[in-house]
Amino acid sequence: MDINMDTIIKDCDSRLRGKSVPVPLPLSETDKTTLMDLLTYVRESTDPQLAEEKNLRPAVGIAAIQVGIPRQLLAVVVDEEDKYGNPVHYEYALANARIVSQSVQSAYLKNGEGCLSVVDEHAGYVVRSARIKVKAYDLLQDKEITLRASGYLAIVLQHEIDHFSGILFYDRINASDPFAPIADALVIE
Repeated sequence: MDINMDTIIKDCDSRLRGKSVPVPLPLSETDKTTLMDLLTYVRESTDPQLAEEKNLRPAVGIAAIQVGIPRQLLAVVVDEEDKYGNPVHYEYALANARIVSQSVQSAYLKNGEGCLSVVDEHAGYVVRSARIKVKAYDLLQDKEITLRASGYLAIVLQHEIDHFSGILFYDRINASDPFAPIADALVIE
């Protein structure tokens, strides 16, 4: 499947609000192909030349529902630094990802979130958990995994898993006070 900004559905499309269904394991060839296509989009979207050639918008994650496939499939590619300032690269092509535990501490991106399916800007803090534990099948490792994520990776995973329930990031912004202070929250630059 050729994924680009013309094939990604936007938030005016009601399909984005539907529930995605779990996929059977082992993965079918169709589901494997979908996952790899999602991962390819995210990988290529951060290369300025490829992004321009292929009509891609930079992304760190994408869920299958964003291309009209209501199945619990998502891909993320995140580069960040560990607590010592060393670069860390994460890549996952996940099926049936679910959050099995989360921290009490909240977190949010200082500059807010965006989404490939959302064209308009929605300013405000998107409050999420600072740390999560996710269970899923990872196609890249070809096994079921339990993954502990914190900081930016945790935010990205929660954003994509929300898509499985038809939740968009701006649903989590406080409508009456989008920039209300969040006590003890981890603020991610």
